[in-house]
Amino acid sequence: MAIKQALPLLKEAARDLRHLLARGYPRGASLTLVGNRYNLHHTARQLLHRGVFAPAEAAARRAKLRLLKDLTGQPLGVDGHNVLITLECALRRLPLVAADDGFIRDVGQVSRAFRPSTETDKVLNLLAAYLAKHQVGRLSVFYDAPLSFSGELARRTTEIWAARGLLVAAAAAPVPERELVNCKGPICTSDTGLIDAHPEVVDLAGEIIRQEQAWQVIDLGG
Repeated sequence: MAIKQALPLLKEAARDLRHLLARGYPRGASLTLVGNRYNLHHTARQLLHRGVFAPAEAAARRAKLRLLKDLTGQPLGVDGHNVLITLECALRRLPLVAADDGFIRDVGQVSRAFRPSTETDKVLNLLAAYLAKHQVGRLSVFYDAPLSFSGELARRTTEIWAARGLLVAAAAAPVPERELVNCKGPICTSDTGLIDAHPEVVDLAGEIIRQEQAWQVIDLGG
């Protein structure tokens, strides 16, 4: 069954999962229980995994969300692979979920298998235009060094973004999360661990995706 056709069932499953998480049941076991109860396929289970959270947890993350339009001139840290992959999935019309915590996430599970493609430069240019429009301050971009072509991605990011007048330093880091947690300004990511660890977060990919009506985002009613 297509995701759109299955949406009423998915929303019912999301309500059940939210109920269990709100009462402190283990996340993994709850996902398995609900997924089996509704006989959900892999993508549907991933939508729940990436999109549904305990209400208190979701509210705490939403409180950290900042809009780029309110951060003119401020320095930003950017979770390179996280932002890039989310937007590439959007360009490829892969499923996206508007999560309970206010962030948009892909469910493509392509992180470890990611390779630069014809969409990569399109995404980098899209990001450059959006960041330049909002006149942000210095950008510190970190890619995951263990992933293939990370150094090339950092080089290409610097080249494209600097051409738009942005102040940017991009690098492949062994542990990008360590660099981003220590950023003094807001960080751009939808990674839950980083959101929980940092006081101010921008859903950079999500802001761009919300402007594109052609990119279908699945809302599970959180």
